[in-house]
Amino acid sequence: MIPWNDEILQTGTGPVDGSVYLSCDPEQVLWGRLPCAADAPVLRIDPGTSVTVDTLSHEGILEDQGRDPRAWFGGHGVDPEQVLAEGIALAGSDRSHDPAVDGPHVVTGPIAVTGARPGDLLRMTLESTQLRVPYGVISNRHGKGALVGEYPAGPGNVSVFAAARRTADGDLGVLPLAAGSDREVTFPLRPFLGIMGVAVAEEQRPHSVPPGPHGGNIDINLLTAGSSLYLPVQVADALAYVGDPHFAQGDGEVSLTAMEASLRATVRFDVIPAEQAVAEFGELIGPLAETAEYLVPTGMDPDLDVAVQNCVRAAIALLQARFGMDAVHAYAYLSAATDFDISQVVDIVKGVHARIRVEDFRR
Repeated sequence: MIPWNDEILQTGTGPVDGSVYLSCDPEQVLWGRLPCAADAPVLRIDPGTSVTVDTLSHEGILEDQGRDPRAWFGGHGVDPEQVLAEGIALAGSDRSHDPAVDGPHVVTGPIAVTGARPGDLLRMTLESTQLRVPYGVISNRHGKGALVGEYPAGPGNVSVFAAARRTADGDLGVLPLAAGSDREVTFPLRPFLGIMGVAVAEEQRPHSVPPGPHGGNIDINLLTAGSSLYLPVQVADALAYVGDPHFAQGDGEVSLTAMEASLRATVRFDVIPAEQAVAEFGELIGPLAETAEYLVPTGMDPDLDVAVQNCVRAAIALLQARFGMDAVHAYAYLSAATDFDISQVVDIVKGVHARIRVEDFRR
């Protein structure tokens, strides 16, 4: 038994913060692929609705872990009642999942937001998160990560089990210093959704790993509760989705994964009409995040240098549209005052995001 003083948030149990609840039962998720124009929604809502969505981590259900979460997590001291029923059901189903051609991620949705149209922006605001279980997993597998060829040091994959601990000062992740060690390192948990997106306009579902203009696996750790993500709508009614829940992630996500662990997330869905969107943000061609402190434009490309360049271009365009700066002064401001962070380097398409302080423009 992993020590935990809260209930395990199984389907339909525990608090629901939103006005609508969506579980992640197998019939309401995709595994390894993202929604496309041909997909039917599992839920339809009006703009402005807050939906409490259960999300399921892929860790513990994958083929290289035996596709048996009770056995895999049980080997790390997790009691059967602490394993999520949806994970057991999905892993034990006849759902086709080929790790050679599909991504690992489980995404809940798609959710139709009535009236959203291409040219509009969908704003997804993360209102709250709840830990569904007191544990997660950090993996280095399949020859991925920043140090390909060095780690894993031997054949096979490495999945490191991590516990969550609730303290008076906040929730912590807990790792032993080495396998079997009684000594441990702790770090703050900052839960967020690695995947937030809208359906692509194609008729085939895209792979869940590389992010793009549709959002998807963007892995920006600033997108904690209280933050928003703006996405250019690709198809009618947006067909939004969420997944890849994280308890914590460092910028770069260098070993391949974050602390992957299942969350209950409440997300509000708002539609920004095309004309208003252009007036506020310019011609937005990719994801844009917003927190209480920062505007966060993004840049993506398989080449990290190009991803940085794309992010700088997006930041200049945003400053021109939002604050009326000319390009020369915007470029100078970014160089003097803005941090450009590596979101992740492990998802085929690398990600960079900028942190533009909104307070600088309020003085």
